[in-house]
Amino acid sequence: MRGPLGAVLERYPLSDGTTEDGGIIRHNRKCRDVAFLVIFIAFWVAMIVNSSFGFNQGNPLRLTYGLDYKGNVCGDKHAHPGLHQLELKYWLNPNQVYQSGVKDSQFKLSNARSICLLDCPTPLEDSLSWVCDYPEGDIHLSMDDWIDRNYDYYEILTLGMKNASLQLQGPCYPVIFPSVNVYWSCQYIARASNASLRHWKQMGGVDIKEDIVVDKSIHSFINSRSSVLKRYMADIGKAWPVLIVCGGLLPLFLSVVWLLMIRYFVAAMPWITVAFFNILIITVTVFYYLKAGWIGNDAISPIIGDHDPYMHVFGRELNHLRAAAILMTFVMVLSILTSIAIVRRILMGTSVLKVAAKVIGEVQALIIFPVIPYSILAIFYMVWISAALHLFSSGQVVQNNCNTNCCAYDLLSEKVNCDHCCGYSIRYTPHIAVAIFFHLFGCYWATKFFIACSSTVIAGSVASYYWTRGETSSEVPVLPVFDSMKRLIRYSLGSVALGSLIVSFVESIRFILESFRRKLKVTETTPDSWFGKMVYHTSQGCLSCVEWTIKSVNRNAYIMVIFYNEFREKLKISQ
Repeated sequence: MRGPLGAVLERYPLSDGTTEDGGIIRHNRKCRDVAFLVIFIAFWVAMIVNSSFGFNQGNPLRLTYGLDYKGNVCGDKHAHPGLHQLELKYWLNPNQVYQSGVKDSQFKLSNARSICLLDCPTPLEDSLSWVCDYPEGDIHLSMDDWIDRNYDYYEILTLGMKNASLQLQGPCYPVIFPSVNVYWSCQYIARASNASLRHWKQMGGVDIKEDIVVDKSIHSFINSRSSVLKRYMADIGKAWPVLIVCGGLLPLFLSVVWLLMIRYFVAAMPWITVAFFNILIITVTVFYYLKAGWIGNDAISPIIGDHDPYMHVFGRELNHLRAAAILMTFVMVLSILTSIAIVRRILMGTSVLKVAAKVIGEVQALIIFPVIPYSILAIFYMVWISAALHLFSSGQVVQNNCNTNCCAYDLLSEKVNCDHCCGYSIRYTPHIAVAIFFHLFGCYWATKFFIACSSTVIAGSVASYYWTRGETSSEVPVLPVFDSMKRLIRYSLGSVALGSLIVSFVESIRFILESFRRKLKVTETTPDSWFGKMVYHTSQGCLSCVEWTIKSVNRNAYIMVIFYNEFREKLKISQ
C-alpha cells in the first residue's frame, strides 16, 4: 500500500545506481546542529540560575496579601508579630484614607497606617468600637487575646494614649465606616455609621471626613493594573489542584481515549470530534456569560465571604470576564459556521483517519507515547510556575520616603512618633523585569522544544511502518517508538533545538510587533501622522515575513529532519 507521502518521497538510487533492499539505505549518521544544542543546554543552566534568584528573593504571599505599616506581609507566620491567618489588610485612619484620595494630594495610600486582621470590622449600632494596633510595649496582651477582644483594648489605655487615639494618632482608632473583604483588603463603604459618629463626637474626637473619596481611594488602589496582575499570578498558584486535574490528568486521559477511538471507530471519529468541539465551545461561552452576570445570578464578585447582598463593589476582573465572553461568542459563531462549511472536508478526512488508524494498530506504542512528553511537560510547568510566582514577588520591601504628616503613637517608645512613620512598598528593580521576560521566553522555548521532540519521535515511528509498507523487516525495530526516541537523542536534538529557537524567537517578535501595530492603529486617526502611518505599514510587512517564517519552520520541517537523518541519503522532491 502506498502512503500519503509517496508523492513526495520516492525510492532514490544510490550513487552507483542501485537501491538497497527494503528501501532503507544505511549511511553514516551524525549529530547535527551541535552548536545549537550547546546553546540550549547553556540556556537551561541560565534558567536554573534565574529561577534560583526568584526562590531566594521572592515570597508569593506578596502577590495576594498586602503589607502592614511594619513592612510585614499579611498572613506571614514568620513575621513579627506573627500574622498567621491574619490575611486582611485594614487601614486604621479614615482621614488618611480620605487624604490619599483627594486630587493633587501628596499623601499616598501606601503611607496610611495599616495592619493585618482576621476579618474586616464593622461599626456597632449602640456603641463605638475600636481597632487597636498590635499589642506590644505596655500592652500586655498576646496576639490571640488581641484577636479574641476584636482588636479592641481601648479601655486599658492610659490617659495619654486615649487622648492620642481621639486625635486619630493611635494606638486605637474608631470604626466609623463599614468595610468588606475585597481581594484580601478591607474596602471602606462610604456610608458612615451615625451612631458611631455620634459617640465619637461626644468623646471629643477630631472631625472625620465623610465623603465618597474614602471609598474611591481604596477602590482605585485595589483595581490598579499592578494589583490586578499580581492577583492573576496569585490565582495560578492557588488553583494548582484544578490546573493539575483539568489541565493535566483529564486531557491526558481524553487524548488516550481519542487515540483508541480512532483505532476502533474511525468512520465516526471526525463527526464525534467536530460535535464535541462545538459543544465544548458553547459550554465555555455559556459559562462566561454566567460568571459575567448576563445569565442568571451567579456573577463573580470581588467581595470575599458573606456580605450584604445589596452591597456591590466593582472589580476590574469583571470587565475582563465580559470581554472574554464577547470574544467567546465570536469564536462560537465562527466555529459553528466553519463546521457547517467543511462537511465535505470531514468526509475526505475520514479516509486520512483510516490510514492513521492502521498505523496506530501496527505501532501500538503510539497510544501510550503521549504519556512521556506529557509527564515531562507537567513536571516542567510545575517547577516553572513555582519559579514564576517567586520571580513576580521578588521585589524588595522598602520604606517609602514621604514628606507628609503620618504621625502615630509608638507603643514601644510610648510617644507619638513622626519620624520613619511612612508605609512600605515593594520596589522592583529593572533586572527583575529582565529576569521575568527571560523566564517567560524560556517557558515558550522549552514548550516548543518538547513538542518538536514529540513530533520527531512520532514521525520516525510512522516512517518505520511506512517504508516497510506494513511488512515485517529486520531493518524495522520491534518497538519503533522507543527506537525513534533513541535516534532523536543521538542525532537530532540539535536540529530540534534550532527549529524551536527560531519559532520561539520569531513568534515573540510577532507578538511585540502586533502590540506595537495596535497602538499605532489608534494614533493613525491623526491625518498628519505620516511617520505613524509609515511605521504601521512597515510593521504589517514585518508581520507578513514573520507569518511566512513560522509556516516554513513548523512540524513538517521536523518530519523532514527525521526522514533525512534516519532513512534517506537523499530526498527527491517530485514536481
